[in-house]
Amino acid sequence: MKARTHLAISSTLVGELVALQEGEAVARLQTTAAMVADEHGLVHGGFTFGLADYAAMLAVNDPHVVLGSADVKFLAPVRCGEVMEATARLENHEGRKHRVHCYVASGEKRVFEGSFICFVLDKPVLG
Repeated sequence: MKARTHLAISSTLVGELVALQEGEAVARLQTTAAMVADEHGLVHGGFTFGLADYAAMLAVNDPHVVLGSADVKFLAPVRCGEVMEATARLENHEGRKHRVHCYVASGEKRVFEGSFICFVLDKPVLG
């Protein structure tokens, strides 16, 4: 299956597509020094969220999908150099509204999980 959404997104900022099938996506992000928030090497949570959001968009896989809301939990810190992997699964959809569950792991450690409400529009949001 081929990605149909977020085709111009930066893989160094939000990850790269690893696997894609109907209603399910996996994306991976290598953390770097540019993502560090403090002197201990803590990766800013925005990068974790961005990876999860990207995976959720891929699970819906429509050119006009946008994020409406998210209910998320950060479960563990991520250190510079770790590789995060997000797995997103479409739970249900009703019309334009899609609910996607996503979790992010770094190795065996789950670092993030949440539910994303995505909407499929008739045209690009800025179009």
